[in-house]
Amino acid sequence: MSNAIGKPLSRVDGRAKVTGSAKYAAEYNVPELTYGYVISSAIAKGKITSIDDSEALKLDGVLKVFTHENRPHTAWFDISYKDQDAPPGSPFRPLEDATIKYSGQPIALVVAETFELARYAAGLIQVQYETEEHNTDLEAHLSKAHKPSVGVASLLKPPPPKPRGDFDGAYSSSDAKVAESYVHAVEHHNPMELFGSTVVYEKDGKLTIYDKTQGATNSKMYVTQVFGLSSDDVRVISPFMGGGFGSGLRPQYQLFFAVMAARDLQRSVRVSLTRQQMFTFGHRPATVQNIALGGSKDGKLNALYHQAFGETSQFEDYTEVVVNWGGMLYPVENVTLDYKLVSLDFNSPLDMRAPGGVTGMAALEVAIDELAYKIGIDPLEFRLKNYTEKDMNEDRPYSSKELRACFLQGAERFGWSDRNPQPRSMRKGHNLIGWGMATGIWDSNQMPARAEAVLTVNGRLRVSSASADIGTGTYTIMTQIAAETLGMPVEDVFFKLGDSEMPFAPISGGSWTAATVGSAVKNVCEELGKKLFKLAKKMPNSPFADVKHEQIEFADKHLRLKSDPSVAVSLQAIVDQNNGRAVSETATSLPNLLEQRKYTRSTHSAVFVEVQVDEDLGAVKVTRAVTAVAGGRILNPKTARSQIIGGMVWGISKALEEESAVDHRFGRFMNHNLAEYHVAVNADIHDLDVIFVDEVDTIVNPLGVKGLGEIGIVGMPAAVANAIYHATGKRVRDLPIQIDKLL
Repeated sequence: MSNAIGKPLSRVDGRAKVTGSAKYAAEYNVPELTYGYVISSAIAKGKITSIDDSEALKLDGVLKVFTHENRPHTAWFDISYKDQDAPPGSPFRPLEDATIKYSGQPIALVVAETFELARYAAGLIQVQYETEEHNTDLEAHLSKAHKPSVGVASLLKPPPPKPRGDFDGAYSSSDAKVAESYVHAVEHHNPMELFGSTVVYEKDGKLTIYDKTQGATNSKMYVTQVFGLSSDDVRVISPFMGGGFGSGLRPQYQLFFAVMAARDLQRSVRVSLTRQQMFTFGHRPATVQNIALGGSKDGKLNALYHQAFGETSQFEDYTEVVVNWGGMLYPVENVTLDYKLVSLDFNSPLDMRAPGGVTGMAALEVAIDELAYKIGIDPLEFRLKNYTEKDMNEDRPYSSKELRACFLQGAERFGWSDRNPQPRSMRKGHNLIGWGMATGIWDSNQMPARAEAVLTVNGRLRVSSASADIGTGTYTIMTQIAAETLGMPVEDVFFKLGDSEMPFAPISGGSWTAATVGSAVKNVCEELGKKLFKLAKKMPNSPFADVKHEQIEFADKHLRLKSDPSVAVSLQAIVDQNNGRAVSETATSLPNLLEQRKYTRSTHSAVFVEVQVDEDLGAVKVTRAVTAVAGGRILNPKTARSQIIGGMVWGISKALEEESAVDHRFGRFMNHNLAEYHVAVNADIHDLDVIFVDEVDTIVNPLGVKGLGEIGIVGMPAAVANAIYHATGKRVRDLPIQIDKLL
């Protein structure tokens, strides 16, 4: 064993990123490359009556203007446009016809010899519209809500369970009650890297595509289906990604345009979106949530009602798990949950870090705080009194749950016992000081995946899978898993990803990549180890001729006896005996559904926050925060901490700043840039601390790991909101909590 797992290894891809040698989708140098520039709709709903591209086409170097009038033929049926993350409905088809479905919809593509020329030519194109009345206001159309449709992608987003107990009766007889509405604004992902696709048109008509995506196999599937291409004719490459947060889970429209133009012109084409156009596809949907809680004098939660209205497009039913969490976290016997969608004239929403989880918990955990205050019990004590080892929704235990340890260790580190419970009781000069806390929960899933492992002729290990590293450290932790499994130093292990020609891996999202691809890497290295053991047994005078597999181990680049490590043979010697050829193996890892389905598998957290609120100006500063996480086995404390810190930062940003503001007169997001769409920056972030509590889980997957990408954000907004209440005595139920809501 190399004991690589559990070490705070620095990112193996770090040097490539900081030196600029890492290439992103729109950075590849391609001979005779042409450039496409997308033209966006100026209205929210209606039809295009005319497009005049004559002036643009007069320019020397403008190759073509693609519109709905000359769009090349693509697939007919909706199923061809479905991807691994597509919700129920009819996926958006660029340039399908003259219909405008939402503001900013792509309506034309100008292709020219240079990017600057394509952009200039786009400004010469004249578009005339016939407008129709649009609806973009969620709160104004709640009466038109409908139950979500059911589709394949909905399997990981289960609907609310049926009511249990008697909510109305339990609520009416409760000693303390809370019944409030909570509103959540639209947010956009805004990763640093803009979406782009570089399509290389090969001499034989095959396509090599450099795409910004959280799943190379997903983009390839989309391209082959939509354009009717053979799998052998398309290769998608995406080794690096400048942030995704869910925005790359579905193929975005620049990929469609780049492939369409490359095939039509038989030229290599690059299409990149602008920052403004990053606001024209998926987003975290706005929600309105109604929550009612009933509790007894002794602090028992005995009634829970959670209803949510989510926004979706007119053509797809995008769903999230918003209301289910309370029935999982709290032992409530009387529960009614409801979730509905309101179809609006926007593009379909899209999964965004902890989709539904952070939305629902941002409301639920504020309501829990409100009930604790009404009863007169400390919010932490209330949660400990209402602790459960069982998922009441599914009537089954958790595979592991160390949330209690998160509460206790987080509270101790934060100093929660020194808290004065009275609002507006803590001060520092002209600042009001507030302490708040909240709970976090997120799913721990494992998906099928494949990986390949090769022991090269020079004795080094190369492992690959068509996964993605969206900044989470996938390169690094997979290197550690492979190194430990085959007893090799990490510097002799190379993990590769982001190529559709590699063994299959699903889209990288849902916090399942470590469990999914990690299990595949562990499995394939074990299978390669078996093959190496067989070769070692056949070596001349082999000391392993009569040894069984369970008697050996891999350590220090050797295969050796467990009982006597001096009996060993180097991996280099084994591969040398393979007639000068590398030794390779490919293997699949599948979740053990028969065992896993008996349990609810979740990651948990407890979040503690301190805020300072300027008493005169209402300005909020999150001065410190502690997040304690029960995330199973921690593969790399350094990258794991980075994930949680990133989630905490975004949680602060979500609580206080992030909002895509809609002018409903135009049905358009107005702050479509990084000057007006505010995100947390260094000046907003202060003392953040992370605790990983010990948690052993033998059910969740072979590695015992739980994803950490999302759990860091889930509880943070509610903890900030609760701390603001403690500081000011003012309860704000509308996120983000901006200054005007506190004045």
